Amino acid sequence: MQRRYLFTVLVILLLSISLGYALLTTNLNIVGTTVVKDNKWDIYFDNVQVRTGSVTASTPAIDTNKTTVSYSVTLNLPGDYFEFTVDAKNAGTIDGMIFAVSSKLNGTEITTLPNYLEYSVTYSDGIAIQNNHLLEAGKTETYKVRVGYKKDITKDDLPSTEQTLNLTFSVTYVQADENAVKPGHPESFSTDSWSTIISAVKSGNTSVYNVGDTKTVDMGEFGAHTLRIANTSTPVECSTEGFSQTACGFVLEFADVITTHNMNSTSTNAGGWPVSEMRTYVNTDIYNALPTELKNGIIDTTVLSGHGSTTGETNFTSTDKLYLLSRREVWDYTGESDTAQGQTRQLDYYADLNVTPSNYSSVIKQKNGVSSSWWLRTAISNNGFTYVNGSGSFSFTYAYDVTGVSPAFRLG
Repeated sequence: MQRRYLFTVLVILLLSISLGYALLTTNLNIVGTTVVKDNKWDIYFDNVQVRTGSVTASTPAIDTNKTTVSYSVTLNLPGDYFEFTVDAKNAGTIDGMIFAVSSKLNGTEITTLPNYLEYSVTYSDGIAIQNNHLLEAGKTETYKVRVGYKKDITKDDLPSTEQTLNLTFSVTYVQADENAVKPGHPESFSTDSWSTIISAVKSGNTSVYNVGDTKTVDMGEFGAHTLRIANTSTPVECSTEGFSQTACGFVLEFADVITTHNMNSTSTNAGGWPVSEMRTYVNTDIYNALPTELKNGIIDTTVLSGHGSTTGETNFTSTDKLYLLSRREVWDYTGESDTAQGQTRQLDYYADLNVTPSNYSSVIKQKNGVSSSWWLRTAISNNGFTYVNGSGSFSFTYAYDVTGVSPAFRLG
């Protein structure tokens, strides 16, 4: 009978924190070296790097066996934190994989942390460390350890007495088998899974994703369509009260036209985008056609929309998963007929291409390989809405007309 060898490596991170004049001590242990025939099991720590912005502390030190990292730091004030990275190297000839991950607070599995504390151990790009993650022979993974005294807390969140917290993070490695999977590190927008992309966006590690990158998505009865990164920046204006979030953060838009639909079944734009039949359509039929894995990362977006001269004096606000773009978000147009133009900005994608009302060929989208018009959410006079025509310029038409549907949404 062939015997299967099981090797376990335990990574233990011990933190003691006393807030105020506290001393925080961490022990991070990986133990395990063995030889089986000509095979070698050898995982160890190397290359500790303290991250910029950390409070002054003792330099994290790796012991002579390269199995323990220890340091001490004092967290005096809200906002203080200490963060470092350390490489876990597999210098052996046997692939390892994570068998179990455990996080404990004072000896008990963590369900919640004190309101004043932040603590995490992840890969250096923010991806969560999970069971079955592979550490191949000859490869290196980098862990990031962060502990901090939260800044955005209230007086009620502060401890009334000095607190000592012992935090333990442990990872058990075993010999890799058929269940092993590579950690989902971001590599390419076109090939990464949606879960990897969403994790990267949430952790802010999107440097490998560029504005203009595209990815095909299967939408069932609607067929396969192309999503494009339309925006990655969040300038200060996005924090302005009443500012539309539609061109802020990590925005994806369809680079083609999915289908056609009217904005309303009658000739009216009363109530604008929020009460339009189109809004219901894109947030039900179109949204529900997206893969579940992708929908899990789509966040609610505050959407400001122009009212047009026939629909009142106040711009409209709605909260949507999916939304149509406005005229300002495409051409950076500030004409008075778009009454909400001052509450949004041009998307990075169109700004990078210098799209203006006189330079618009790159705005063209296709449906089934043919240039097609597509709706915008901007209401205008005469019971109509704005749309993009087949040449990439903007035009106006009645709400009951049938025009292309090409929405956008944000991940986070």
